[in-house]
Amino acid sequence: MLYPILRNLLFTLPPETAHKISMQGLHHAATIPFLKKQLAAQFQFQEKSLAKTYFGINFPNPVGLGAGFDKNAAYLDELEMLGFGFVEIGTVTPKPQAGNSKPRLFRIPDQKALINRMGFNNEGLEAIATRLKERKAKNNSSLIVGGNIGKNKVTDNSEAWIDYCTNFKGLEEVVDYFVVNVSSPNTPGLRELQEKESLRKIFAELQNLNKNNKPILLKIAPDLAHSALDDIIELTAEIKIDGLVATNTTIDRSLLNALNVEKAKKIGAGGLSGQLLLEKSTEVLQYLHTGIAGRIPIIASGGIFTGADAQSKLDAGASLVQIWTGFIYEGPSIVKNICTYLNAKK
Repeated sequence: MLYPILRNLLFTLPPETAHKISMQGLHHAATIPFLKKQLAAQFQFQEKSLAKTYFGINFPNPVGLGAGFDKNAAYLDELEMLGFGFVEIGTVTPKPQAGNSKPRLFRIPDQKALINRMGFNNEGLEAIATRLKERKAKNNSSLIVGGNIGKNKVTDNSEAWIDYCTNFKGLEEVVDYFVVNVSSPNTPGLRELQEKESLRKIFAELQNLNKNNKPILLKIAPDLAHSALDDIIELTAEIKIDGLVATNTTIDRSLLNALNVEKAKKIGAGGLSGQLLLEKSTEVLQYLHTGIAGRIPIIASGGIFTGADAQSKLDAGASLVQIWTGFIYEGPSIVKNICTYLNAKK
């Protein structure tokens, strides 16, 4: 009930500043045992009725947090306290990189949307892997952690597979599954890696390393033509892709109203996310689900703010869902609200 007031205060700050303040506040709260217990009771969905098993992994509930929120795996305890069934860290790159220049994250409140051109800013593989190893050594947490991996901006596309393999080797022992990110619009040329031969090379090299059968998924853009989606569907039958994440942010500005189209022109490049992406991303999800015919699971992402939104994704063929922008606008109760709705619909 208080979150709308807090959100209005946070929205007076630059988005990245608001994000840091919010997560630091949660971090300090989580260090106080009594308060941590109270927050967990407030925000976690405690029943086991929504537990799902996919990729050989038991997910306590089907609502996860998409990559890009906890890029450096710095807030996993805090996010677990808020009830997420799984959290995807990253995007991780082999070398640290600062990302694009600021400002690079923009709110469009009247359409509950964001535009970001972060550019895979992260502390790099070594620092993130070390943090995850230390957490695993001292914490008996059951939180499912996915590793979203990408290439460094300076790496040529012809050698991108090397970056993905480097990330895999560095994170294999500390994440539960991987997501190959070739669909961010904020790294020049990255989306070219969604072409069939590029994907075949990346996944072939990754699976050669994958002696322990760690699940490796592919995250795709919502802007692909049906012919490109058909290529991905064919690839899932040819090579071992354990699942899909549909979808990333969009470069389609037609989803914005006239006033916000003008605002977006001033903002410039970046991926658009939020409530307005729900229908577009669900159309891609449905197309993939029909083509794959249930052979592999799909994690749905894009426009999920409510339980009804999540149910629409599950009805369209998703196995699990991820939120991101919805978390910013709806607040820390979003996971429990969605789970409560899904449980009532069972």
